[in-house]
Amino acid sequence: MKLVLQLFLWLVIIFLGWKLYNSVNGPVEFNKAKEVRYAKVIKKLKDIKAAEMAYNEITGKFTGSFDSLVQFIDTAQFANVERRDTSYADVARNRAFGIKEGYFVEDIVLDTLGFTPVKEAIFEDNVERYQTMMNITIDGIESTFELQAGKLEKNGATYSVFEAKVSKDIILKGLDLDLIVQEKQVVSVEGVNGPTIKVGSMTEVNTSGNWPKLYDTAKKQ
Repeated sequence: MKLVLQLFLWLVIIFLGWKLYNSVNGPVEFNKAKEVRYAKVIKKLKDIKAAEMAYNEITGKFTGSFDSLVQFIDTAQFANVERRDTSYADVARNRAFGIKEGYFVEDIVLDTLGFTPVKEAIFEDNVERYQTMMNITIDGIESTFELQAGKLEKNGATYSVFEAKVSKDIILKGLDLDLIVQEKQVVSVEGVNGPTIKVGSMTEVNTSGNWPKLYDTAKKQ
């Protein structure tokens, strides 16, 4: 009985030691895995944002379709424009006052010098990169981003808006469930706030992402 009791006590000690180790090391390993996965997702969201901004610059709106976005990048071009300041005589005003060249109009002239394909300007012609920017493949996880676009009324004005996002549940799949629940509730300047990782917004005039600056450093690009 004494031997059985000693064995039981050793098992209890080992179990408590394992629990203590996990309580300390578990969050550390979780954060390491989380940051690696987040960095990959955020890199994709930055590509989506760049594509949407180009789409808006040329068409005057955002799109909620990845098919339309990819097709746009395949064919669209940026105009290379040179701006020149100029002035000329205000003939009507000069006639009204009976003078020859008393008044001048200041103007701006835009000269189109050529065109640059959007895919070269943004993605350096990396077809695989922009054609798969909607797909998420991380540690066996296969998913896609949700993409929305539309109009938002704000302070009497109408704005075009878009939002691309993915749930943290998807990105952190396979990790500690309790820590995932905590991560979805994060509200911090150093964390990715909320239950999703996203860029843009359907409720605010905002094209930024909800991640902290540490993911914008050269190391994380």
